[in-house]
Amino acid sequence: MKLIYQQMLSFLAMIIVALSVVSLLFIQTTSNNAWENNFRQLANYTTTIEQNAILSDGTMNNAFLDNSEQILSGQRIQFVIYDSKNWTRYPQTSSQGISSTYWKKLKKGEDVNLRTSVRVPDRNGKGTWRTQNMTIYYRPIFYSGKLAYVIGALSPVDTIQASINKTERNVFIGFVISAIAAIILSYFLAQYQVRKINRLRRATHEIAQGNYDVKIKKTGNDEISELANDFGEMTTSLQESQEEIKRQEDRRRQFMADAAHEMRTPLTTINGLLEGLAYDAIPEDMRAKSIELMRSETNRLIRLVNENLDYEKIRSNQIVLMRNTFNASDDLNNVASQLQKKADEAGDTITVNTPAELPVYADHDRFVQVIFNIMQNAIQFTQNGSITVTGRRAYHQSEFVISDTGIGMTEEQVKNIWERYYKADPSRKNTKYGESGLGMAIVHQLVQVHGGTIKVDSTEGKGTTFTVTFPDEDTAPKKTNEAADKNSQA
Repeated sequence: MKLIYQQMLSFLAMIIVALSVVSLLFIQTTSNNAWENNFRQLANYTTTIEQNAILSDGTMNNAFLDNSEQILSGQRIQFVIYDSKNWTRYPQTSSQGISSTYWKKLKKGEDVNLRTSVRVPDRNGKGTWRTQNMTIYYRPIFYSGKLAYVIGALSPVDTIQASINKTERNVFIGFVISAIAAIILSYFLAQYQVRKINRLRRATHEIAQGNYDVKIKKTGNDEISELANDFGEMTTSLQESQEEIKRQEDRRRQFMADAAHEMRTPLTTINGLLEGLAYDAIPEDMRAKSIELMRSETNRLIRLVNENLDYEKIRSNQIVLMRNTFNASDDLNNVASQLQKKADEAGDTITVNTPAELPVYADHDRFVQVIFNIMQNAIQFTQNGSITVTGRRAYHQSEFVISDTGIGMTEEQVKNIWERYYKADPSRKNTKYGESGLGMAIVHQLVQVHGGTIKVDSTEGKGTTFTVTFPDEDTAPKKTNEAADKNSQA
């Protein structure tokens, strides 16, 4: 069964149950009120008879009784009066007495009302009798503490029952009309709910087909609307994940191409030189230079392989970190001195701003490797500019800022700078500094295993700033220390 019909039946069932309960309660209340009003009316008639038909000397005013019945003939009201011996005093044609059960209550001074079948005289003047369902109200009359009379007022049951039946018919008609309205209302309510679910179903189908650009508007505050809102957030997350997967796949393909290119270039050079030597195509005076070039390209391949292995060890936390606290100011000045020649060739100036004592908690060799790679990268992409290195203490950590005035990077380049073989300037595939595209990837991993942070701020055409932090010993990650200790023991 479709959901719309299930929802419709649910709404309809609740409405029908509610209508049924209300209708039954209304009919029951109306019926009770009708009988109570009838008995109350009969009680009022008996009070009037007591006050006007029974005289002070104990005699009865039959003329008043006849007139009263004639006046109330439209309501078919009849009166019966019994004496203390349960004999009928009015009308003279009646001979049926009150049953002993009710007579005992009357003698105690209790009023009696009941519905029963009684024999009543036909008012056709022929002295015949007939049995009829009647409502009866008996009122006892006492004189000097003794029961003198019992006044009975009788009304046909069919008069009250006709009123009750009419009420039941009206309620039934109202019930049918309400049920039809309930069917229409439940259909529209069910359609409203199912429409929102269908939107989710269509969106799910779109996602299953690979379309993650699905938007679902929140149309209310119920649970389905909240689900739609969560679904929208999920599709946004899936879309972002899909874009990231695509970006990573593009980087993987680029990585394979870059790795092949980086290795193919020196291998092609070596192969060409070997063929030249084998076929005596290289002059004798050039052979020594060719052999030196082959050695240089071989060393380049070895460095490339070692850097890849180093990157994987760092990434998988397999390296040994021999961390201790040392003065970083000396290392910053030493690195600046080592790179001064390269900076001079590029027309750059290097400035180091650091206090005389700048303690840092790190693996000394890896710390120097991080600073060296970042500064060398700054020199490579800065011509006739400046490189500024600043070291300072921060809250429970040491902070190093390396800024240059070079070519800068775009947002996309900043996003991919930590990828292996990624180069912000693709035209510089080979430089005299042996750029392989692994330096920044290794730097990023080394800072992470130290528990530090590295951040890049760059503006294209204006320069780049690297901010690196190393936590102190008391705040450094313990997991890294444990891993390093285990590797050291191994």
